[in-house]
Amino acid sequence: MRLVRDDEVAAGELARHFPTVSRPAVSQHLRVLARADLVTVRRDGTGASTAATRTDSAELRSFIDDMWTDRLARLKRVAEQAHAEDRR
Repeated sequence: MRLVRDDEVAAGELARHFPTVSRPAVSQHLRVLARADLVTVRRDGTGASTAATRTDSAELRSFIDDMWTDRLARLKRVAEQAHAEDRR
């Protein structure tokens, strides 16, 4: 999202930022982001360019913060359980 936040970027350029991810996987991720209305994908000949949509970034940030807070709380519980079991 950071890569396309301010400007439209060609799909190939985006893929170069993720050398360990296949181009089809990058395309799949972009399709998911487009279905979520977080990016727009503009076809140009055989290629495509992607740009962030102008969504309510505060709402998106809140969603991500809540998700990570929940995941980190779960991780903390599991780590504490494992630590307690190791001490027995």
